[in-house]
Parts: sequence; structure tokens; C-alpha cells
Amino acid sequence: MIKLRIKILKKLAVKEKHLLKVTNNPDALWRTLVINEYIDNDGILQEKFFELTNASQLKIEESFSAKKEKIFNILKMSHTKLVVLEWVESILIALLLALFIRTFFIQAFKIPSGSMRMTLIEGDRLMVNKLRYGPHIPLTDKRLPGFTKPKRGDIIVFIFPEDPKRDFIKRLIATGGETVEIKDGHIYINGVLSKEPRIKNIYYYNRNSSFGEAHQVVKVPPGNYFVLGDNSASSLDSRFWGFVPEKNLIGRAEFIYWPLNRIRFLE
Repeated sequence: MIKLRIKILKKLAVKEKHLLKVTNNPDALWRTLVINEYIDNDGILQEKFFELTNASQLKIEESFSAKKEKIFNILKMSHTKLVVLEWVESILIALLLALFIRTFFIQAFKIPSGSMRMTLIEGDRLMVNKLRYGPHIPLTDKRLPGFTKPKRGDIIVFIFPEDPKRDFIKRLIATGGETVEIKDGHIYINGVLSKEPRIKNIYYYNRNSSFGEAHQVVKVPPGNYFVLGDNSASSLDSRFWGFVPEKNLIGRAEFIYWPLNRIRFLE
């Protein structure tokens, strides 16, 4: 900010060699005296001022004294403008930094429903890690490389395929190329009972829906995911509307940060 202030002053000030030509212009006079260090911010004449010739010194001093109040007002207004600029600059930097972090690193979400009970309950606020799967590049269909692939059992946040304005959170059950079946409350992947600890202890219900009927084996298309809510009895998930395209992934839910009595890492 100091550099910015210096740039502003230098831009406004006339050159030192034209010092005597601005004695009748309080605004230009003040800018010239300050930028060339003839006076300080309190209007006190500095040693450099007294290095001028007596005639020049007298002419400037008389002009300065005659218009001292006006010069001080200019000084005050300019100082206020610079303070405002400092605040604006600080706020802009903070906003840009927050936007950068939110876009590429981590984002806060609030749980709106009970579809993930009791893992997540209404009102829980959590942080979602975007780096894990690779953040989406704004205004494109591309995403940066992540340091891991989505795994079965991960709690993921994604853009709802049927309404891009809404974000959903569910547990990942199956990935592209796999088959999934809900039988007797358990999950079968490629015909084998899943032993994933984060899935096997949850009872999943069949539904008379497109992808959740009893004895129905669903194959997940490549580049897509099959997701279910932990509260299977009350969850609008892949059983009803199908699959989550990879491009819709936002990130993995990492931990609850609010309320205080709910703070914990998620599995």
C-alpha cells in the first residue's frame, strides 16, 4: 500500500523544477511540497526546504502560510482517500483470496435435510475438500488433476444432475463399469456382498423406482457414480434419478466444523 501511495503522489505532483510555478495553486503546491519532501504530513517545513535560495524560500513560505488552512484541508482529504484505498485494497485481496480458496481448495456446505442421518444431520456445517478429486476450472468443462480417485464409501458433494442449481451430498456406492444391487438391505457389487465398513452397517431399502427395485441389477455407465443416502428410508438418490457424472463432482466431505458438539472428521 505504501508503494501505491507513492505512485499516486508521484502521478499527482508536478516536477521539482517547476516548484515556483505552483505557488498560486494550493492543491499543486501541497502535492509538490510533500512529494519532494519540503514539508511532512503535518505541514511542517523540512530541512530540504531551507536549502532553497532565500528568494524562493520566501515566496513559497508566504504562499504556503497564506493558504495554509486550504492546504491542510487538501492534506486531510488526500489522507482520507488513501486510507479508503488501503481498506478497499485489503478487502479486494481478502475477497480474491477467499474466492481462490473456495474455487480450488475447500468449500463450506450446510446440510439442509435428513437424507444422511445419522452421519450428518440437519444444520451440520462441513468442509468439502476439492483438491482430493481435482477442482473444476471455472467457465470450462475441465478439472485439474486430483491426488486420488473417488472411492466406495466416500461422502461426496456433487451438482444434482436434474437441477444444476442444487448441490447434493450422498455416499458413493459404485463407480463406472460396476454393477450394483440392493438385496435384503445389503449392497452387492458385481454380484458380491460389499464388505466396505462404511456401507455394510447401513440398511438400504429397495424402492419401486427406476434404479432401486428388488432383484434389479444396475450397471453404472463409465465416468459415472451410483450414490445413496445413509438414511435410506428418506433419501432422494440414485435409486430414483440415476447416476452422477464425474464432471458433476465438487469434492469429498472431510469434517463437520459446526455446531461445536458435532465437530468431527468424516469417514
